[in-house]
Amino acid sequence: MAITLSVALGIAALGASPVRAAGLEQIEHVVLFMQENRAFNHYFGTMAGVRGFNDPNVQINSDGRSVWYQVVDSSLSNETDYLLPWYLNYLGGNWSEATQCMVAGSNAYDANHAALNGDLNNHWATNNTPWSWGYFKREDLPVHFAMAEAYTINDMYQEGQITATNPNRVTWVSGSINAPGSPTNLNGTGGVYIDNNETPGCETGPDGLYSCYPLTWETTFEVYERLNVSWQVWQNTDNFDDNPNAWFEQYQDAPTNSSLHIHGDSFQYTLDDFISAAANGTLPQVSIIVGQEELSEHPPWMPKDGAWLQQQIFDAVVNSPVYNSTVLIISYDETGGFGDSVTPFHSPAGTQGEWIEDPLGEFGQVYTGPGFRVPSWIVSPWTRGGRVFTERCDHNSQILFVEKWLEAKGYNDVELSGMATWRRENMCDLVNAFDFSNPDYSIPSIPAAEVPHTDSDGNFDGTTLCEATYTTQTPPVPYGNQTLEDSLFFEDGFKEVVGALTEGRYLTFEIDGFALTNPFSDADGTGLISISQATSSHESENQRWVIHYSQGEQSGIFQISSALDGRFIGDFGLLVPASQQAELAADFKIAFLGNGGGYSLQYDGGNFLTVLGDEVLDSAASTADGFQIYSVSYHN
Repeated sequence: MAITLSVALGIAALGASPVRAAGLEQIEHVVLFMQENRAFNHYFGTMAGVRGFNDPNVQINSDGRSVWYQVVDSSLSNETDYLLPWYLNYLGGNWSEATQCMVAGSNAYDANHAALNGDLNNHWATNNTPWSWGYFKREDLPVHFAMAEAYTINDMYQEGQITATNPNRVTWVSGSINAPGSPTNLNGTGGVYIDNNETPGCETGPDGLYSCYPLTWETTFEVYERLNVSWQVWQNTDNFDDNPNAWFEQYQDAPTNSSLHIHGDSFQYTLDDFISAAANGTLPQVSIIVGQEELSEHPPWMPKDGAWLQQQIFDAVVNSPVYNSTVLIISYDETGGFGDSVTPFHSPAGTQGEWIEDPLGEFGQVYTGPGFRVPSWIVSPWTRGGRVFTERCDHNSQILFVEKWLEAKGYNDVELSGMATWRRENMCDLVNAFDFSNPDYSIPSIPAAEVPHTDSDGNFDGTTLCEATYTTQTPPVPYGNQTLEDSLFFEDGFKEVVGALTEGRYLTFEIDGFALTNPFSDADGTGLISISQATSSHESENQRWVIHYSQGEQSGIFQISSALDGRFIGDFGLLVPASQQAELAADFKIAFLGNGGGYSLQYDGGNFLTVLGDEVLDSAASTADGFQIYSVSYHN
């Protein structure tokens, strides 16, 4: 039986009245919940207001085709040479049930790198499977959509490593997979952990040793122990071997009465205990939740069963007396063999601790990660309201967020020792996803998840039943029967943007009820940008803009084109033809002001765009006004 939580964890119950601090210090409890093996576009590519199937900056390869067009060869089909994204349940009927328990492809290191194809990102069909390029819609994932849209979804959250579960979950709790040159392997003699090996010793490839086990470097929980921060891994015995602490020598050797064992690698604190602690207001400062195998969403385990587990965790948090001081971060460890259209943002070639000589001898020099996008969203009073967070993040970001939060609470020496320098400097810390000036303590209405099926002994058996009922779970691939318009399905709508901007969305820039506007559609002519009345749905095409990296992906400097006719904004608000972009398009520093302040739009090194009132736009202002930015998805 579990020890009484309020005693074992030393946390007093807190009241539900709103706290009144300035920022991160308002938070008292952080809950981290990671599910299994789904890609961003596979789940959320159809969602309005995110970087999905309405991406205006989609990568175009040297053959003139975008990454939407995955290579198809004669081993797959003689009817076509490409495969577009496709709705897995396009045939209707019982496919919406059968595909719940389908397996798409391989999540292995070699399959992932082969599909990536040297950053062309166009070999998912040939080097993984054609089902890797399939996706679900809202009707297949109603609970996931409702939770993510009620709060803040991150559409640029990447898996930590381009490989399978264990290395990604190890990154989640330690910031490292021991790549040569990283802080955990400075002399380059240790084996980089790139697969799910749990056999003592190292594996051997043509280019050396790799995936040495057990792991030995520092984890986040050892930092929390040193700081006297309360923490707990909550798990049941059917945890799918998903608790990464179990793979570290220090936890394997920890005495049974030690904190590392009790809080980090035992089964004394179950998911039911987490729900009770949340209800009692006795959560520790940091919680890690490891779900049951059958509810993990790892194919063939079903998304709808995972939705039920997610709802149990969600309901426990939002109905807790400490909800007003709690953050729940939901993420997925890796893509599970499903592809994504956004080629991973990664470090420059040769970056220490990030690039390795492929130990399998297949790919040469490769970056270990970050990898492809996975679903992630943040539940809290400060992330309520249907926003999209656009910063580049990976599993290290959750570590960085906790570090920033502990610093705000007055702790010192909070940094994990093993995180590679490039990740610490280039992955987000999630802080900009929060608006601490405008909390919303209301609780959204989420559709009730279907209760997972159980056998006569009470064991979850939904996937077994699905596989028995539908002997074929993978629908026929629609080779040769695709159009771009039908394949790239997306919903109409919008989301407010928060965080440092990245490419991939149609945007509106609005202030005081007005929006930045292209006043006419003569693509070959010149004219001046103006402002006009914004609409509640942000749907006007002449108020829709696209940003383009101008001085590097991390610079925050962009050129801005009109979605109406492709013209770019030049100096003094002049609209210039796309044909003259190189000579006349202006560079803009777009800075996120945080906590409801919006964004400033500044000519690089010069004046700001601002609104003076009465529909007058000033491009020569010396001070910044905060524009609200909306990411919009419309078919007009």
